[in-house]
Amino acid sequence: MKVVFLDRDGVINKYPGDRDYVKSWQEFSFLPGSIEAIKLFNENGLKVFVVSNQAGVSKGIYSQEALKDITTRMLKEVEKSGAHIDGVYYCMHRDEDNCGCRKPKVGLLEEAVKSLKDKPEACFFVGDSFRDMKAAKAFGCKSILVLSGKEKIENKDSWEFAPDYVFKNLLEAARYICFHDE
Repeated sequence: MKVVFLDRDGVINKYPGDRDYVKSWQEFSFLPGSIEAIKLFNENGLKVFVVSNQAGVSKGIYSQEALKDITTRMLKEVEKSGAHIDGVYYCMHRDEDNCGCRKPKVGLLEEAVKSLKDKPEACFFVGDSFRDMKAAKAFGCKSILVLSGKEKIENKDSWEFAPDYVFKNLLEAARYICFHDE
């Protein structure tokens, strides 16, 4: 069994911008091809988990109820298209809380894997930031950076390390993961 971890903002839905948050369903907008990508993962037997930092809750910018509403509606839209997400894990802490779940720490990934019967034979982490890439490396995942959110290719010279793969968006990443042996 293979597992793919997906960051949410900038991977599945439109990135709200640095230091901004998706605070309501009205602000949530799926990126083109993201649902199709999730469906592709499903059709090829991968377990799909969303792992996302959502510090806006602890900062009081939006409520836990608003986050739950966004998540419920996101899952319903994905399911309407014949796809599914196996689990959604959020860290609502701030950096200064020094928790074990805020990416680049791996607590969210560990929690997701605990929900599985078997240990994954391979895992991939698709994210739009180096916080995600660091979490991927720390957990032993293939690190896949997508350029549909925070990080830009123009910053390549200042990247701390080279991700295993870089793609334009989640759909390109999904096609690679599903149709190339790893």
